[in-house]
Amino acid sequence: MPSISLAHEVTDELVTAFARLIPQLSSSNPPPTRDELVAIVDSEASDLFIARDEDGQIVGSLTLAMFLIPTGRRAWIEDVVVDGDARGQGIGALLNEAALDRAREAGAKTVDLTSRPSREAANRLYLRLGFEQRETNVYRYAFS
Repeated sequence: MPSISLAHEVTDELVTAFARLIPQLSSSNPPPTRDELVAIVDSEASDLFIARDEDGQIVGSLTLAMFLIPTGRRAWIEDVVVDGDARGQGIGALLNEAALDRAREAGAKTVDLTSRPSREAANRLYLRLGFEQRETNVYRYAFS
């Protein structure tokens, strides 16, 4: 059975896993460096969830960002990725459920995420987990 845990330290194994996983998530962003992973793991604003398969190999990750604003504590799920060879085993659901539990425990009022329409399996998963698609405009300002 796959297991989910929070990353508390950055090891060579974690760096190597992200070098393998991030290209499966994004072709336009390089994998995080060791120092960037340390900053993520040490940040009070984010939790890095790690999925391991039955053999103990890292096969997925999810980042939960939480922040306090005047209308309450909010949370965002970002950069969900499951290794292509491990998909279809419920790992994405386990990662999301762990993040939702953590956000609930922290007092978040909502948890948001975005997903490209082309990620059909992921979108079905989010609906099954109880996320509701919102009618909203998403705007992005990119720094050159």
